[in-house]
Amino acid sequence: MTADPSAPLIPFTVNAPVDELSILRTVEGWLAQGRPAAIATVIATWGSSPRPVGSKLAVDAAGTMIGSVSGGCVEGAVVEEALRALEDGEPRLLTFGVPDERAWEVGLACGGTVRIYVAPVGPGHGATRRRLLSALLAAADAKRPAALVTDLATGQQTLVEADRQQGETALPDDIRAQVLDAVARDRSTLITFRTPEGEDPEGEDMDGEWFAQVWNPPLRLVLVGAVHIAQALAPMARLAGYEVIVVDPRAAFASAARFPDAAGVTLVREWPDDAVAALAPDRRTAVVTLTHDAKLDEPALRAALESDAFFIGALGSRKTHQRRLDRMADFGPTALGRIQGPVGLDIGAVTPAEIAVSILAQVTLALRGAKAERAGAGR
Repeated sequence: MTADPSAPLIPFTVNAPVDELSILRTVEGWLAQGRPAAIATVIATWGSSPRPVGSKLAVDAAGTMIGSVSGGCVEGAVVEEALRALEDGEPRLLTFGVPDERAWEVGLACGGTVRIYVAPVGPGHGATRRRLLSALLAAADAKRPAALVTDLATGQQTLVEADRQQGETALPDDIRAQVLDAVARDRSTLITFRTPEGEDPEGEDMDGEWFAQVWNPPLRLVLVGAVHIAQALAPMARLAGYEVIVVDPRAAFASAARFPDAAGVTLVREWPDDAVAALAPDRRTAVVTLTHDAKLDEPALRAALESDAFFIGALGSRKTHQRRLDRMADFGPTALGRIQGPVGLDIGAVTPAEIAVSILAQVTLALRGAKAERAGAGR
């Protein structure tokens, strides 16, 4: 289906943003009440798109909806197709293209194209799909990386984890390998496979498209020091999708009263080396020390260097940081090179909030794999 750019625009109000796992949990609740639903998922975008790949919109038979796939510009048409999918039980693959001259009218800054897959789920639409939804949510609760893979030609779905797969079909080894790579890169992706000529002597047709939506455990940001910068950085990081843990043994600092606007932030009143070691930072964890106090920061940095944290940063002047590195010389230059100090991109930050922005920006840069030459000098 392709959007008609000459068609009149449908007025539409979009719900407040909600994360995709919350949408799936809502759908599971609907199904428990006997309410079938259809789930629309963005599987690919070109040009400008206000919603990224993997974004979802769920609709029940009464038209109740949650989520968004475009910020409003194509939601009306998607809801109509979702309701039709609930009636006939058939999935839909939709394509919407918006030309530049009408882009501003519908909410796209400079035009673009979006592909959306709509699938019914629930009573009358296959028990396996509902079981897969429950299995996916169980993996998320257990913080196990997983990917839900949809064969766009057949609508069959498979849940892939590191050591197993389950669902309506078994994926070919070549496709499963690409899915696991997408999980490792933390990027939902559209996989197109074409069997190389001469490599399929039995004539089995493997050509097709699969959409792999990756569900990794939440990113974590461990802040050592419940100081004024942490007060600004914690809610910013929460908005960016991080689970935030603030570590500080000083009860006067690590208090709920000092973090009233940071819902979901965990306060840990333990010595930083013990706390960081117990948290076992992995490749989805960033550790940033903020206290300016060597007896708090340096034990935490040592514990972080023993981990797989994707980012390690330390606040302080260049002279302070150099003295810190001198005291930690037993780690060697390669390991110490992992510590970003002074932490934060050089944006001329002065206030605690500005410094927090610079730190979160540098963490984001490290996470998304930008080239080193684009990182700029440390603040």
